[in-house]
Amino acid sequence: MTGGARPIEDIQNVEKQKSPVSSLSSWNVQKATNVFQQEHKVSRDNRRQLLGSKFRGCTVWFTGLSGAGKTTISFALEAYLISRGITAYGLDGDNIRTGLNKNLGFSPEDREENIRRVAEVGKLFADSGSIALCAFVSPYKKDREMARSLHQDSGIHFIEVYVDTPLEECENRDTKGLYKKARAGEIRGFTGIDQPYEAPDKPEIVCKTVDKTVDECVMQIVKLLEEYQIIPTETRELKDLMVPEEMKSQYMSEAEHLPSVEITKLDLQWLQVLGEGWAAPLKGFMKEKEFLQCQHFNCLLNEGPTNQSVPIVLPITTDDKSRLEGTKAITLRYNNEPKAILRNPEFYAHRKEERCARQFGTTNQNHPYIKAIYAAGDWLVGGDIQVLDRIVWQDGLDQYRLTPRQLKDKFEEMGADAVFAFQLRNPIHNGHALLMKDCRQQLEKRGYKKPVLLLHPLGGWTKDDDVPLPVRMKQHQAVLQEGVLDPDLTVLAIFPSPMMYAGPTEVQWHAKARLRAGANFYIVGRDPAGMPHPDPHPKRDLYEGTHGGKVLTMAPGLQGLEIIPFRVAAYDTKAKSMAFFDPTRKEDFDFISGTRMRGLAKSGQLPPDGFMAPEAWKVLQEYYNSLNVDN
Repeated sequence: MTGGARPIEDIQNVEKQKSPVSSLSSWNVQKATNVFQQEHKVSRDNRRQLLGSKFRGCTVWFTGLSGAGKTTISFALEAYLISRGITAYGLDGDNIRTGLNKNLGFSPEDREENIRRVAEVGKLFADSGSIALCAFVSPYKKDREMARSLHQDSGIHFIEVYVDTPLEECENRDTKGLYKKARAGEIRGFTGIDQPYEAPDKPEIVCKTVDKTVDECVMQIVKLLEEYQIIPTETRELKDLMVPEEMKSQYMSEAEHLPSVEITKLDLQWLQVLGEGWAAPLKGFMKEKEFLQCQHFNCLLNEGPTNQSVPIVLPITTDDKSRLEGTKAITLRYNNEPKAILRNPEFYAHRKEERCARQFGTTNQNHPYIKAIYAAGDWLVGGDIQVLDRIVWQDGLDQYRLTPRQLKDKFEEMGADAVFAFQLRNPIHNGHALLMKDCRQQLEKRGYKKPVLLLHPLGGWTKDDDVPLPVRMKQHQAVLQEGVLDPDLTVLAIFPSPMMYAGPTEVQWHAKARLRAGANFYIVGRDPAGMPHPDPHPKRDLYEGTHGGKVLTMAPGLQGLEIIPFRVAAYDTKAKSMAFFDPTRKEDFDFISGTRMRGLAKSGQLPPDGFMAPEAWKVLQEYYNSLNVDN
């Protein structure tokens, strides 16, 4: 921000400025008669309540030479704001001149009227609660001051952004070929060539595009919007709940002297999830307020709506509750080793039936996770946690357990301009690979240069008949080694969360966690986080197969993550490969279920050619053969 930035914390108290009088036209003359200003019955506070936030209406005005980068920066800012759930709309000079202002040319008088109309439109957008992003050469100071006055007279923020790109650089870019035409005399009245450009004296922001990237310019403006409290401050630094390295011995010593409780392996997996920051802004196991928000709204509300569709809670027994009540801190131990300190514990009833009914849509104890809930303690204890050391499992796979911070660093190191995530708990067949390849192609068509795949198998507890994590990881590695997926554009990592089999409720958690790790696109397949109904008769799925994808597209608190819906893939018997299902020749497609796939592997048979990479299938066969030997 330049030294001349205008402080506008309370713009409604700014002294009314007299609108500048033009010597070129009569924009300030009211020609229409018998018209009266009408007051809205809907206030800005009403609009704020509808948007679920404070009133954010303002106009960001981009000015600079043609080719300076005004539209590029404004559209990038628009995309950023929308990704955070903040309404914004970009008004571009060329677009406006093909519609609203198509009757205006480029004479000084027409330029002035062009800016007046746009300023009025921007003010209306801002008054509605949106952030209007106006990208116009607007070469004359008095016109820009007129636009500012229109906003300030209505108590609306006006932020001038000078996109300061030298004329020589703009001519070198000349993306529209206009400078070449102007120099050749084919265009007259072109700003910077035969008409002047008057640079702002005290803009709120100066963006020097020769020295800065588009993203850096966007963040420069974002920081000012946050400073003016137009948009909420975003926590850009990933925060985990780990004890700093230099303080470990101090906290470890404290932990040894605190009252403690022994936690289960499942609890330890959730502790890892919390400690590494996957569930931020949660700062520990849920207290009752957070638990209720999660159960009833699928969100945490303290810092604005943040999706948290599954409860992350710590059950304890009645005896432990009686023993620990009144303590200010508790050590959480696993196999008697201190793993974390839980501060300011809050105890509340573990209402198991209600929890299961809300989370799973059933209380049937044949459901494996529901069974675990009913077997757990009758009380829940919540509180902030400090994890004493990185949780590792010593299973040869810890190098794949990358934290959200490590994953973001990895994507940056790879130069990724988009990250698309695929959640899975099963072996990869070529139908899965087809979905992932199709997603990459979609992103490349949209202009992304290096979209990177986060192949992110779930690594916590799963039900007994699921393929174990070490086997799945070996199978995934084989898929990459055979080139079914591009290993140079794929990050294979383990997501530490347990599996709950809670269908559309749980898939929101899977998506939110990948958002924390830097993903901005999420592929959702059929029946995500689903399972067969725990009552086997009649045979059916517990959840409707398409609801997970539908819910994700509507889920609150997932700003910044775009959902890529699945396309149905099946084995094309004519092409002898996995392909997207074509209903016009449905007789050519074979839907190979997971049950059938497991049956083929158990019996030592081969799947149809093109169903799965041969080496990947071999991994599965070896696993099921070992089960047959054991049995």
